[in-house]
Amino acid sequence: MARFHNRPAFAVSRRALLGTAVSLPAAALAASAPAALLARAPFERVRPGMAGWPSRAQWDALGHAVGGRLISGAPPTLDPTQAPALLSNPFFLGDQPGLTQSSGWVDAWRSQPSVWAVRAESAADVAAAVRFAAAHRLRLVVKGGGHSYLGGSNAPDSLLVWTRGMDAIRLHDSFVPSGCDSAPVPAVSVGAGCLWLHVYQAVCVGAGRYVQGGGCTTVGVAGLVQGGGFGNFSKGFGLAAASLIEAEIVTADGQVRVVNARRDPDLFWALKGGGGGTFGIVTRLTLRTHDLPATIGGMHVAVQAKSDEAFRHLLASFLDFARASLVNPHWGEQVHATHDNRLIVDMVFQGLEPGAPRRIWQPFLDRIAARPDDWTIAEPFFALEAPGRHFWDADYLAAHLPPAISRDPRPGARPGDYWWSGDGEQAGAFWSAYTSVWLPASLLSEAGRDRLADAWFAASRHWQVTFHFNKGLAGATPEVLAASRDTAMNPEVLDAFALAIIAGDGPSAFAGLPGPDLTGARQAAERIRAADRALRAAAPGAGCYMSECDYFLADWQRASWGRHWPRLDRVKRRYDPDGLFFVRHGVGSEGWSADGFRRA
Repeated sequence: MARFHNRPAFAVSRRALLGTAVSLPAAALAASAPAALLARAPFERVRPGMAGWPSRAQWDALGHAVGGRLISGAPPTLDPTQAPALLSNPFFLGDQPGLTQSSGWVDAWRSQPSVWAVRAESAADVAAAVRFAAAHRLRLVVKGGGHSYLGGSNAPDSLLVWTRGMDAIRLHDSFVPSGCDSAPVPAVSVGAGCLWLHVYQAVCVGAGRYVQGGGCTTVGVAGLVQGGGFGNFSKGFGLAAASLIEAEIVTADGQVRVVNARRDPDLFWALKGGGGGTFGIVTRLTLRTHDLPATIGGMHVAVQAKSDEAFRHLLASFLDFARASLVNPHWGEQVHATHDNRLIVDMVFQGLEPGAPRRIWQPFLDRIAARPDDWTIAEPFFALEAPGRHFWDADYLAAHLPPAISRDPRPGARPGDYWWSGDGEQAGAFWSAYTSVWLPASLLSEAGRDRLADAWFAASRHWQVTFHFNKGLAGATPEVLAASRDTAMNPEVLDAFALAIIAGDGPSAFAGLPGPDLTGARQAAERIRAADRALRAAAPGAGCYMSECDYFLADWQRASWGRHWPRLDRVKRRYDPDGLFFVRHGVGSEGWSADGFRRA
């Protein structure tokens, strides 16, 4: 159970606005249950076998309305000899409507398929599914990339809107949002089912531009942007949500809306970090693109301390170095403090001159060399610099750094598809626990540094603790901070130099595989939460990243959104007053049972 979730990344035509959606036949929209049942309190969504569950004729009508793309939500039946390889392949998992990228979380959720799924290819398909679910009181789920750690794209007895097929990508030299008079900007429009790898390959490798997105190649674009979204270089380019300039979304009333800073501005703002699957189903996003850095690369070094006291001093020394050299637009990714007194650095960089990474890190390496009785280099420093255009180029990576990537080995797989080797551990993971906390930049001051080093050391006695420098915007430029401030993300991100993540997982626990080690998972969860408590001694009351946080978090509204919560609540009540859209700890979920079936 000691695996850590995220080893480093380095180791259509211009839209025609849809005024109305395709309508279902009136008979299909008529609820089957009598009026007295519909009016009963409290409100309860229907499950198979209950009064009100749609008849076969009504399901057939939905299938007709979506062009025959109503399919069974069940996962495929796998040959036992092939199952282990396929269920550890994130592309295979994403290609199945009945599977999710995580297989569950101990005492929280297990991956279970929906009864039916609409394999959506257009906003009209999505609108038909939304209206059907509303009319029949169905639990509705939406899945694109399927990377929700909290199980947001998973619910048994539900209707799934599966957007994976909506994968069109279109580049714009000069884009102006509908109804706006702003200056045109370079941009890219992507369908809700796009994966970040494919967007990077179109924008960066193909067009020589940069788009701010996720670090993991198989993460879905729509979910990441709606969660706020971090990539490798967030300090340089801001939140992914900050680059959103327009979105197409189907709201609970079945309308297809194009929203931006001028049209439905409150809804548009909520989509920039207010949470996916909460305010509607996004079907297309348009994101600003940026100049591509000339050079992108990564580096690695590991330092072993020879005693506990030496390790605590090593952490303090590293924090001092980080304050001076790493909290700026050039650096991102991860630094790990382990239980066995090792500091492992796996970071990426952009926009540096050739040879600069080594020069920047030399003072820290000199500190290590000056204290051989306390510290030693366990894994030597190395850095790889590459043209920015090649950072997501599978052939280039295979030629120059083959251990860094794993290519999709399935016959007929897209030739350029790969995942970062370190991320492969996440495919199908069964989570013991997953916690996060924003670390304010004040902890890097002389007074705060020792307090943070003590807490980091104390936490590492329980579990590995990783600081993600790209998941905090302290050190970003004023322009990046201003754009990210105009999102629904917890404002704490603006002053955080990093997000600390403490997490653990075990082997896949999909149906048909050996069951998870629940005793071991629970023991790991206790250690992870003990580490989280120890670290929070340095940052009491700090919030967390809503997409990477504890499933059992109590004060989740404040922790996830801070002062933005009341405004998000108002947007939810306006656009989804009946709570059609439900996700765990999403805006409005406090009014429902934990499974989203019964209004509290």
